[in-house]
Amino acid sequence: MTTKTANTFRSGKSHRDENFPVASWLIHPRHRGPILAFYNFVRTADDIADHATLDAKTKLDLLDQLEQDLLGSGDANPEAVTLRLALSQRGLSPRHAQNLLTAFRMDVTKLRYRDWDDLIDYCSYSAMPVGRFVLDVHGEDTKTWPTNDALCAALQIINHIQDCQQDYRNLNRVYIPLDAFAAAGTEVAALNEARASPALARCLHKLARRTHELLRGSDSLPAMVEDFRLGLEISVIQSLAHRLTRILETRDPLSERVHLSGARVFGIGGAALISGILHRFGRRLAAGFHRPRAA
Repeated sequence: MTTKTANTFRSGKSHRDENFPVASWLIHPRHRGPILAFYNFVRTADDIADHATLDAKTKLDLLDQLEQDLLGSGDANPEAVTLRLALSQRGLSPRHAQNLLTAFRMDVTKLRYRDWDDLIDYCSYSAMPVGRFVLDVHGEDTKTWPTNDALCAALQIINHIQDCQQDYRNLNRVYIPLDAFAAAGTEVAALNEARASPALARCLHKLARRTHELLRGSDSLPAMVEDFRLGLEISVIQSLAHRLTRILETRDPLSERVHLSGARVFGIGGAALISGILHRFGRRLAAGFHRPRAA
């Protein structure tokens, strides 16, 4: 087993570099600490799985080391120790972090996905636990999990489509389902071209449309959560995701910009924030009108 700790291989990427907000100022300060501890643990594991020069055995050893420290068998990795303490203070289980580690082990050992169901199974480890953890930190009911799962899986697949060429070229990793390539009359190697062929464009646009349908299944989530600030953050994330799926339904991620600029993020996020506030207060006002009056 390697003698180096996991954080030796951090990429330098932080929560401010992600496509979607992570514990933004909308989240109450008392919840930001555990969420950022979770993020730093997950980012460390993700950087290991995506490392360009580490061999598979070393990656798996480092991921095992992270899990051991998370569960209290060691203290070598500060990200794991910090998360372990945060979980203990809140009385939370490490299961969501462990599910993420399962996904990163899959990233090391599984380079192709058979079909949509195979990809969604991966998302059940790589994406859904992230939202579930945030909901748990806020004390939300598990009835929110199905809509959370739809949102988190959609966000994950958006990232997969955006980065499909980079993942293939740098890691020989392809998340676009193999049957989607076949149905469009193309193959994985097409991801290496400078621009998408008509067949590959059909494949990616169809996957983006299916992802948009999945995303729509999460639209009720902001209204379901009890925490007002969390509901607003989810509204912002959903608005950004809806815009990105619409972009991916028409553009070529191999040759065109498929990420939002800072100005677009600010504009879309601001509009979603205002809409979320108005919607939440509108529902409360309506509930007040319909509340039975005391005799």
